[in-house]
Amino acid sequence: MSTTTSTGPAGNPGNGPAVPRQEFDAMFDRVRTWGRWEPAGRGAWNRVGADHVRRAAALVRSGTVVPLGRPWDTTSGPDNRRPALHYMSDLGDVEAPEPATHKDFVGADYHGKGISHLDALSHVAYRGRLYGGGTARELVGAAGARFGSVAALGPLVTRGVLLDLPAVQGRAWLEPGQAVHAGDVAAAEEALGVEIAEGDAVLLRTGRFRRRRELGPWDADAACAGFHVDAVPLLAERGIALLGGDGDSDVRPSPVEGVHSPVHTLAVAAMGVPLLDNLDVEELAAACAGTDRYDFLLLVSPLNIPGGTGSPVNPVAVL
Repeated sequence: MSTTTSTGPAGNPGNGPAVPRQEFDAMFDRVRTWGRWEPAGRGAWNRVGADHVRRAAALVRSGTVVPLGRPWDTTSGPDNRRPALHYMSDLGDVEAPEPATHKDFVGADYHGKGISHLDALSHVAYRGRLYGGGTARELVGAAGARFGSVAALGPLVTRGVLLDLPAVQGRAWLEPGQAVHAGDVAAAEEALGVEIAEGDAVLLRTGRFRRRRELGPWDADAACAGFHVDAVPLLAERGIALLGGDGDSDVRPSPVEGVHSPVHTLAVAAMGVPLLDNLDVEELAAACAGTDRYDFLLLVSPLNIPGGTGSPVNPVAVL
């Protein structure tokens, strides 16, 4: 993919600077955590123990519950090229009457920009290897993944941190193609009064879905706000367990030539950090602004799919 920096409107710094492939590979080797935990298929989720859960639970004050999953999107569009399926399979006329029952079918090719979902460790390989160093061709086949499947993760309960970049920068949203750098992360921590710590789930708000509601959909594969790779070493140093937001964490276009999803690569394949993609965090941002606190209890419970590379998911924040 081209490393050309997108200029966007005035004030948009674009997706750069470009990162040479050699520099990116050195970063991959620097942040990787292969061999650190058992079971290896849970990756950075091994960081979250009972103490983390208790501390996260202590953050609940008002009891406000905020769902983060998008509505099940069955409408085709430039950011939903493979719409989810939903149809009725029983309208009360299949089984013997009394009581009448109504049943439906749902299905989704969920990796993409339309469905809120979790990426498991088997979703991304780099230089032919999954997280931990196993050969992707040997571990992932037509029957699914034999390492790093979503079933190996189980549920996660931890402290969530919202980095609301538009609020910090005094904007309604970040324009597609705008990169979030390490300095932006540090500035957001200071402005929002929150500090990322070990075992945290970090959620980035770019304002994508507010922009979509006001201006309409666009091809988010071609241009989307997200993290630049220079932010990843900071997140790795803090020891995060999960990364996500209203995009797919990567700024697009990619600043790394030949690597279309460099943040995916560093987070999943090097650090063992699963990703949450396409969350609608607008309600959460309003709740955080209303209470002037940007950390909360986060619950993520993916479907138990043996061999699955991820799962549709509706995470819940509790303030």
